[in-house]
Amino acid sequence: MTIPYRTRRALRRVGMGLLVTLILSLVVWLCWLLWLGRFVVYTRDHGARFDLKQSSLDINGQVAEAPPPADKVKVYYNEGESALNVAKELTKIGGYYITEAELAEDIAGVKAKLLTLEKGTAVMLDMKNIQGGFLYDSQVGTSRSKQVDVEAMEDLLNFIRLSDLYAIARVPAFRDYYYGLNHVPHGLAAAGGYLWMDDERCYWLNPSSSGTLSYLVEIVAELQSLGFDEVVFSEFRFPDTSDIVFDGDRAESLANAADFLVSTCATEYFTVSFEGNSGFVLPEGRCRLFIRGALAADAATIAETMALDKPAERLVFLTDLHDTRFDEYSVLRPISTAH
Repeated sequence: MTIPYRTRRALRRVGMGLLVTLILSLVVWLCWLLWLGRFVVYTRDHGARFDLKQSSLDINGQVAEAPPPADKVKVYYNEGESALNVAKELTKIGGYYITEAELAEDIAGVKAKLLTLEKGTAVMLDMKNIQGGFLYDSQVGTSRSKQVDVEAMEDLLNFIRLSDLYAIARVPAFRDYYYGLNHVPHGLAAAGGYLWMDDERCYWLNPSSSGTLSYLVEIVAELQSLGFDEVVFSEFRFPDTSDIVFDGDRAESLANAADFLVSTCATEYFTVSFEGNSGFVLPEGRCRLFIRGALAADAATIAETMALDKPAERLVFLTDLHDTRFDEYSVLRPISTAH
C-alpha cells in the first residue's frame, strides 16, 4: 500500500512539530531545574531541603578560618655507636657470608645465627646460582632455585630488612645457564656457532653485550628494592678456555662492563662490587673487590699490589680462617662460625 504524497508531507510536518516541542520542553525543564536549584538550602542539621521563601544565594555564611597550628613534635636522632652508618664514604665492614647450600640445608638455623649478630654487621647472601636459578621470588629471572624454599627465603629477607644488618647480595654475573639458553645472541659461542657450555653444563654470557648488561642492571635494581645495601658480582670473568669465539680484548671488555655497572647502578648509599683476584682493576666509583681463598700471609702484599686508596674499606677477604691478619681489612667469614 502506497501512502499519498500529501499524507507523507502532513506526517513529516507533524513529526517535526513533535520533535521541536520535545526539544523546547527539555530546555524549559533544564532551566526550571537551574532556577529551582537556588532554593535548595544546605544546613548542618537537616542536610539539603527546598525553601521557596528564601534563596540559598541570600544566606550569609561565615568565612572558614584555618585551624591553629599543631604542637611541634620533637624528633630524636640516634647518634651513638648503635646508629646505622649512612655516610657517603665507604667504611670497613666485617661479618659473615651465607651460601646457597647453607640456605638449602637449614634456613631456620641461619636465621637463628643472624639473631645473635650486632647491628651494622655485614651479611652476604647468595641470591642466584650459576644455573640462573634465583633464590627468591624474582620478577627478572624466569627460574627459581630448586634447593631453597622461596617462601622461607622471603621471610629471611624480611627479617634482614628490619634487623639493621648491612645486607649484601651475591649473584653470578656472566655464568647463567637459563639466560644464555633463552637469549642466545647474548651468550659466548664456540667455533661452530653454537653456545659454548662448560663442564658444569652452564652457558656463559658476553660481557660486551648490551642485553647482558641490561639484564644485570635489572637484577641490581630489584635487589636494591628488596633492601640490600650492596651487590657483589661473582663469576665476573671469561671462562678459562680457548674454545670460545670473541672479537676484542677480554680484559678491556671486562673493565668496560665493570665501569658501566658501577656508573649506572652505584649511588652514594648503594655499592656495586666484584669478586675476583688481586689482578682485577676496580673502576672509579663506589665499589669493592672481594677476594676468596687468599692466605693470611699474603693479605698485606695483595693490598699493597692493588694500590687502593683505602684498602681497609675497598678490599674484602672471604675466608674461613680466623687469622687476625685479615682483620686489618674488611673480612667476611662463613655464617657457621658466628657465635
